[in-house]
Amino acid sequence: MPIIVNVDVMMAKRKMSLNELSEKVDLTLSNLSILKTGKAKAIRFSTLEAICKALDCQPGDILEYVAEEK
Repeated sequence: MPIIVNVDVMMAKRKMSLNELSEKVDLTLSNLSILKTGKAKAIRFSTLEAICKALDCQPGDILEYVAEEK
C-alpha cells in the first residue's frame, strides 16, 4: 500500500509507549497496533486528531505517501 504509517516513529521521538498512547487517544491496544503496523484500511479524522494531539505532531508526521513503481 502506498500510504506508510509512521506512528511508531513519532512514538519513539516522544518516548511514548503503545499503552500510554492507547490511553491518551482512547483506542484499544489491538486497534492501535493494527494502525501502527500499517494493516488498517482507514482512519477516522477524530482518531487522527487525537493521535496528533497526544504526540504533538501534524498528520503529515504520521502518514506518508510513497508512489508505487510501475
